[in-house]
Amino acid sequence: MKKTGLFFVLSVVLAGTMIWAQMQKKSGPPLSPPAETSATIAGKVISVKYGAPSVRERQMFGAGGVISKDRTYPVWRLGANAATALHTEADLVIKGLAVPKGDYTLFALVDKEPWQLIVNKQTGQWGLAYSQDQDLGRVAMEMSKPASPVETLKITISETGASTGSLKVEFENFVASVPFSVK
Repeated sequence: MKKTGLFFVLSVVLAGTMIWAQMQKKSGPPLSPPAETSATIAGKVISVKYGAPSVRERQMFGAGGVISKDRTYPVWRLGANAATALHTEADLVIKGLAVPKGDYTLFALVDKEPWQLIVNKQTGQWGLAYSQDQDLGRVAMEMSKPASPVETLKITISETGASTGSLKVEFENFVASVPFSVK
């Protein structure tokens, strides 16, 4: 009887070890790792946290593209996974849109050019939860093409003057940016 019990325990341990080893092989770095960008402008921190997907030989935008299959399309969460989060320690004016200091979610309307940056008051949601009635506002973004396709989504905030900055989104064959000022 003791041999049967020992055999059972060893079998369970061995099976568990094999399952754990298989899970380790399949995991690895996430396909859309978390990313963050920030800048200090006029002494105030402005930051964006987002999931950074990669193209991986897929069409991302346009009819039939990956993003066109999101249930919020033509609104895109500006990333992957959790909603893209903007935090600002200062009141901002983004291309004429007054954004009080605080936390927001960023989306973009991407079905035509120029894209529209959407600043939404709802926060903490999964990226595919979008409610237009929570929009603080929308502004047209300045569009351009990168020198070569951008494999992994990159969002940057940069200082352009003593109290001005730029938010830039680069992905696939698109670069979209918008200027802002710190009040």
